[in-house]
Parts: sequence; C-alpha cells; structure tokens
Amino acid sequence: MKFADKFISHTLRATGRFIQRWRRRLIALTLGMLAGLILLLAWPMRADTYLLGPVSGEMQDRHGHLLYAFLNANEQWRFHRPLEQISSHLIHATIAVEDQRFNSHHGVDPLAVLRAVRQNLMQQRVVSGASTVSMQVVKLSGHSGPGLAGKITQAVQAIRLELRTSKDQILEAYLNAAPYGRNLVGCEAAARRYYGKPAHELTLAEAALLAGLPQAPVRYDPIRHPNRARLRRNHVLQRMLQDEHITQAQHDRAVSEPVHAQWLPYPHRATHTALEFAPLIRKRGMVRMSLDKAIQKRAETIITDAIASRDGTITNGAAVVIDPSDASVLAWVGGADFHSAHGGQVDVCQARRSPGSTLKPFLYAFAMENDQLYPCEILLDGPLDYGLFAPENFERRYRGPVSASEALSDSLNTPAVNVLTRIGYGPAWEFLRRIGFHTLDREAETYGLGLILGGCDVRLHDLAQAYTMLAALGNHRPLKRFLDPELSPEMTSPVAVSATQVLSTGTALAIYDMLEQPLPGETLHDLAGTINRQTRVAWKTGTSNGYRDAWTFAYNRHYVVGVWLGNNDGSGSQHLVGIQAAAPVAARLFRSLPERNAPAWPVSGPWRRPVQVCAVSGLPATQWCPSCQTSPIPRNQFLLRKCDVHHPIGKAVFDDGPSVSTRWPSSAIEWNLSDIKAPKPLMAPSGESHPATVDSLAILAPVEGAEFILTGAEGGDRIRLRASGEEQEPLEWFINDRYLGRSTPNRPLMLTLTPGRHRLACMNPSGQTRAVDFKVLTSSEIP
Repeated sequence: MKFADKFISHTLRATGRFIQRWRRRLIALTLGMLAGLILLLAWPMRADTYLLGPVSGEMQDRHGHLLYAFLNANEQWRFHRPLEQISSHLIHATIAVEDQRFNSHHGVDPLAVLRAVRQNLMQQRVVSGASTVSMQVVKLSGHSGPGLAGKITQAVQAIRLELRTSKDQILEAYLNAAPYGRNLVGCEAAARRYYGKPAHELTLAEAALLAGLPQAPVRYDPIRHPNRARLRRNHVLQRMLQDEHITQAQHDRAVSEPVHAQWLPYPHRATHTALEFAPLIRKRGMVRMSLDKAIQKRAETIITDAIASRDGTITNGAAVVIDPSDASVLAWVGGADFHSAHGGQVDVCQARRSPGSTLKPFLYAFAMENDQLYPCEILLDGPLDYGLFAPENFERRYRGPVSASEALSDSLNTPAVNVLTRIGYGPAWEFLRRIGFHTLDREAETYGLGLILGGCDVRLHDLAQAYTMLAALGNHRPLKRFLDPELSPEMTSPVAVSATQVLSTGTALAIYDMLEQPLPGETLHDLAGTINRQTRVAWKTGTSNGYRDAWTFAYNRHYVVGVWLGNNDGSGSQHLVGIQAAAPVAARLFRSLPERNAPAWPVSGPWRRPVQVCAVSGLPATQWCPSCQTSPIPRNQFLLRKCDVHHPIGKAVFDDGPSVSTRWPSSAIEWNLSDIKAPKPLMAPSGESHPATVDSLAILAPVEGAEFILTGAEGGDRIRLRASGEEQEPLEWFINDRYLGRSTPNRPLMLTLTPGRHRLACMNPSGQTRAVDFKVLTSSEIP
C-alpha cells in the first residue's frame, strides 16, 4: 500500500509539474495566437482592391443615361453602380438567397458554418457552402486561392474588410462584381443585357431572377435554360417571402410572370463621339458628355430617315444641336449610318466641306460692326464682272435694288460680294479665324472675294459654334462637349478660347431679325397664330459650288441646329440644294426639340435705337431726302454714312425750297449710296484694334469720365478736341451720334460745352473709331 501511495503521489506531483509547465506554454501560445490575430486584423488593408474592379468604359449623357459602352480589359461587360442606383428588390433578393444574416454577422456566419459542416458530413460530399456575401466579395476580387486554404483566407479577409467598410459598401461591391452569365459581371450589365433597362428599374420578378444567377450562371442561364431560371427565380421569391421582404400578393404575382429575358444590345448612340474619345472613356471608366440622349436619338433618327428617303444620290448626312446658353452640345450626329459602305465611319461633323452661303451672316455682321453697313441699307443685286471672277445668284437672275436684310435672308450673291469689297477680304478672313474657322489656314489673298460665297473649307462643328455665337448675342465660346469640369476645353476644341464678346449685342440682334423667316412648311400665319410666338427662328441655308453640299442652320435663344447633307466622296447631285434638301430636315429637327419656358426670341432692350432713314436708299436721311421712315439699327453704330442719293439743285422757289435730284452709282461694283466712301476697316469687332494698328487711335482730350463745369465766361466754355495721330492725318468727330466736324493737322476742332452727359467719337481715315463719355455740369449742380 505504501508503494502504491508513493506511486500515486509521485504521479500526481509529476502531472502537476507537467500541467504547470505546459499551462504557461498554452497561455503563451494562446496569447501569441490572439496577438497574431489582432495584428492580422489590424494590419493595413487596401479595401478598394476588394471593393472595385476593372469596369467597362461608359459614355453617358448629361442625365446619366448610357449612350455607348466598351468592354473592360478582361473582355467583360461591367458597369459600376452605387447602391442607391440598384433596385431595392434586387438588394433584398440577393440577401435572402445568398446571405440571410448578412446584416448581423461580421464577415463570417457561424451558424452557416455549422450547418454546412453537418450537411456535408451527412452527405459525405460538399453539398453546402458557408460563404457570406463578404467572403464572396473577397473571392471575386481574385485575392484568395482554391480549397480549404482559400476558404480560410476568404474568412479572415472578410472579417478584416468588415472592420474597415460598411455593410452597404460590401453589398454594393458584391452586386457590381457577381457573375450573371457569360461575360456579364455586375447587376447593371445583366439588367441592361437581359431586360434592356438599368438596374434601378428592375421589377420584382426580374430582380429575383437575376439574384438567383450568381450561384450557377451557366445552369440558370435564362436564355438557354428558361425553365431552370424560372424555378430558381421562384425559389428566391419564396426566400424573400419567408424573410418578409415581400407580401404574399407580391409573391404570387411575380411567380405567375413568364421569364421574358432576352439577349439585348447595349445602347449605341453618338458612335462617332464615343470612338473619338474612346481612350479617355476607357481610362476614366465613365465620362459624362453634354449630350442629351433623347435629343441625340431624335437627331439620329431624323438624319437616317432623310437619307433613306433619297434615291441614292445623297448618301450621308450630319447634324448638331447646341444649347446657346452655354454652347453645350446636345446632339452630335457624325453620319447617317455608321456601318454604311459610303464612309459611314467618317465623322462628317469634323470633315472639311465647302460652306456655300453659310458664312454670309458673319461678314454682314462684321460690316455692321465696322459701320460699313446698315440692316436697312439698299444694295444692288446686279451683274458683277471682275474678269476671272463673275459671281451670279443661284437663280441666275437679278432683282435690282434690295435691302441688306433681303439680300442676306434670300442669300443673294452679288450684294454679298459688294459687302465684302467694303470690309476687305483680309479683315474678313481674320474675323472668321477669330470666331473659330481655323480651317482657313491659307493666306487671305488665296480666298479673295470668293470667301463670302463659300470658296473655302470649313467644318460643321465650326459653323455650329459660330452660329451659336450669333444666338448668344455675340458671345463666342468653344463648344462644350463634356459635363465634367475636370476635362479642360483643350480636349473639346483644337484651339480653345475663353468666352469673348466678338460682336455687339445690337449687331447680333440685327442678324436675328435679318434671318428670321418661317421654316419650310410653315407660313407667317402659322408663326403669328397657331404656333406659339416662342417658336420664332432665324435660319440660313447654303449650297456649295457643284451641288456637293447642302446646309441649313437654324437658331434662337433655345437651340442652334446645324444640318449637312451630301456625299463623303464629294460627288455632286442636283438634289443637294440647301433650301430643298437640308432646310426641311433642319426644320423637322428644330420643331421636334423640347419646349422651354424662357423666351425663345431676344428682346431689343437698349441695344438698338430708331433712326430716320431715307425711304429710297435706306441710309440715315439728310434734309434733302423727300421721304423718310424709321428703322432700328445697332446702338453702337455711328451715323457716319448718310444718304448721298438726293441732292439740291437750283434756288428755292417761294417756300418749297430747292428742287432735289437723285444720283445713283453707275454699276454694282463697289456700290455705295452713302456720302462717305469708307476705306477698308482695320478694326476688329467690339472696339478691339486690328493687330497691325494696335492703339494707333486714342482720344486724348477729353479723357474718359471727364467732368467739366460751365463758367459762363465768353469763350470760356470751349475745349479743344485732341487725339493721337492728329498731326499726321485728318480726323472726323461726332458728338452724341451727330457729326461734329473735321480736324486737320493745321486746324484743330473746338467743342462748345453744353450741360449733360455726352459721348464723343472719333474716326481716322483707316476706319478706326474710338469713343469716350464725359459730363458737363452747371455751377448750380456743384455740391
């Protein structure tokens, strides 16, 4: 017994020492494992590598609607969408079928693990997994391997991910990375492919079907196996009912719906624009353009229909729609059919074409801006012969005397050439370059007088930009093609410039009125009656030499529409006439655009003023003009040029005054009915000097903003007018738009002061003008 007691006692002591020794080791091991786990969980982790993946390039319109898409680097369709842009039905369905306790666990679901172990042991094979949505996000990111080691990695990384992100972020990542069959990744790609709609528009039945696909995308493919897909969808709906995400009535309606999934194409709008910016779109993943999907679709349809209605002699067309308030492009149709054998891949909006008469409004405006034309002025539509250059009208007949407004609106050629001879093709060329026509890349002399008749190459989008300037009342800016402010203007225009006032508001208003006409198919009665007055439109057509290009541009304060019809190979057709071919298309497109609440037509406001003009010449009247009428002109125009048609002859007889004779130019060449045969201007619009004569004219006295006080002394209320260059050349002076007189190097001009505010203007022989404002006070007005 003593031996036994000793043995037991020894054994117990030895066991105690063993336990004591190993307890410390177990505690150390446990603490070490715990520290390692804490370290592992706390170790820095780039959550975005699990939450984000390679997306497809998307071009969206201004409202976020998909216009065009590109495959991602893995040849997959994958469009990332935030959770708020995904149907709540799909969110609830996914949680119900994939991870019922998603909102309560922390990356790993212990109950699901126990359930999976029990089921797999009972079946002696893998029949159930325990992956949570968080674990699947890790798996889908490609940061875990296969087998048991992969599962452990997924579990650990899922816990780490949940510590650093929200449940919504994880769920969003899963819905954007889950496989939905073939090369469709993410719910947005699947919703658009199977149902032709974005994920946020999915119905309950559609969402349940998609939620059931990621478990076995091939087995439940709704196109190849619609019955399997239907059974899987109904299983998802049952789970949603059990989890109280839907009611019994919703369940029954959804179960009764057939599987109507189809393999639908993604949107292919504005293809030329998408391919132009494809590298940028692929790089950024998503680029939002200024385009409006509804307007783009409408424009594409109208251009396609216009070409389809032809007999094959016109094979292509293009169009742009611009919002003049900010020059943003709402529609850009580079061709009638991208897949056409007639060069459909060419973006005609950027192709060089002959503009026909579409440049005339800008040169008429330039002439008015330089005081060389009044809107009401009479021009002569008659034969012109410059030797090798003898312009004719499209109709090959002449109308005789016509107003400048009629000459422009009816696109008469000989009056336009006469206007160009006044302003000079050099300054005209520079002005056109300034407003965006950078394809005029040869010397001005190369184009000559043919410039105003379309003897040059321009691009549709450059013309649209220039007409947008007219619609914006002289404010010129590059076309805006992106909404993202990070994208600089240099990416949208070959030569980007900031917004600039290149024409006075009064001149732009005059062009509005000169170009206003009913659109083809409408009448003046329509405009005044059945059609709202907000639909007033100014428009201009153009036909290139040889009938190769037909153009129409229509605009008001709401929209600018530009249309081109022609053939990419430059072949002509008798049908390619602007008024006959392009104008009806532009009219249809313009009238199809959404109505806006703001006025479509600008108000004159203070930008124009009425003047008395001769009823015969249309020029500011003199005392000899027998009949006068009132006509508005731009407020910034000086009354430099007055009627030179009527002249007194003989002496007064009784009280009737002298007789009046009329005097007319002998030919249409250099036709000018004014008393000042002004030289070619060297001044750019809006008072900015031509580069060759910068600051060559300046009024030195009185200075801008000067104030004078009347003394009442004899000869004391007069000032001498002074300007730079007065020692070398005569100067013409005007006070309050009234001719004052001429100063010469040997005879200065004096001005007698009168109370009030005054505007003094000066013009040199080169046509430059400068003006200053000053004020004259009486002694009683002095504080």
